[in-house]
Amino acid sequence: MMLLNYRLFSRIYYFLLLLALVISGGTVGYMVIEGWSFIDSFYMTIITISTVGYGEVSELSLYGKLFTSFLIISSFGTFAYAITSVTTYLVGGEYRKYFKQYKTMKELKKMKNHVIICGFGRVGKQVAEDLAAHNNEFIVIEKNTEIIDHEINQGITFLNGDSTNDEVLIQACIENAKAIITCLPKDADNIYVVLAAREFKSDILIVSRSSTQSAVSKLKMAGANNVIMPDSIGGSHMASLIANPDVMEFLDMIRVQGNQGANVESISFDELPKSLQNKSIKDLEAKKITGVTIIGFKSPTGEYIINPLVETLVEPGSRLFVLGNEEQIESLISHFHLNH
Repeated sequence: MMLLNYRLFSRIYYFLLLLALVISGGTVGYMVIEGWSFIDSFYMTIITISTVGYGEVSELSLYGKLFTSFLIISSFGTFAYAITSVTTYLVGGEYRKYFKQYKTMKELKKMKNHVIICGFGRVGKQVAEDLAAHNNEFIVIEKNTEIIDHEINQGITFLNGDSTNDEVLIQACIENAKAIITCLPKDADNIYVVLAAREFKSDILIVSRSSTQSAVSKLKMAGANNVIMPDSIGGSHMASLIANPDVMEFLDMIRVQGNQGANVESISFDELPKSLQNKSIKDLEAKKITGVTIIGFKSPTGEYIINPLVETLVEPGSRLFVLGNEEQIESLISHFHLNH
């Protein structure tokens, strides 16, 4: 249940605990000092701390009057704190934030093989849009509440926190994630997240942003699989649009249009049915059957081959890259019964 979440509702729990202590202390005090029954002591405590003004259960002794005075003074502070907490919680809108956090935590527990995005600046926002376009499940860790409040209605799952905090990464269920993309503006923060992520999960795919060339090698040493310099890539892309405009526009069409235009998809050896494993590209005859074109091949050693020869053998650990439109890709998956 939501109200059992101590972290989200700690202020309410503190009030309830203080109130329980005051009531218990008052009840026991009257039982010991005045010798009253539990019911009478409890009733006297309630009417005293609530200041409703009812008459006393029985005539108080001198010590009973002193104890009652102390109980009134101590309970006044408790109720003042309670009123402040409840008012802030309801009128101030804190309950909405807690409900959102609770909802996020419930969604996170269900996530498997998701992607964690650290930071929601210009780069992180673009990453989220592209992942959403390809139906990848992801969570965004962002410490700026203003950004979260502004983007919360976009259907993005946010976790409010600092990505450099190990506890926040644990809350993002990094042990169940397939990849983490760190888009923080400071290279030092990105390095720390990469180190922490690699420590939490040794086989997780890590892609990191780098602002400077000098940080690239450090990020790779820390454990990043890929390091991207957005400014450098952006500059090279703009220059290529001048030098090779037709080629770049074609590649942009493939990258941006996705399912609405051309698609480049990868197929691993394990995704192929048993009957097609350890066969040559010629044996697959993908072009003749489904219309797609095999444009690339990744060997088990990690070597990339553009436009591979038809004699190339599809071995364990290898991967094929095919180009086709949406219907052709779907036909390929259906015809070869791919686990894709």
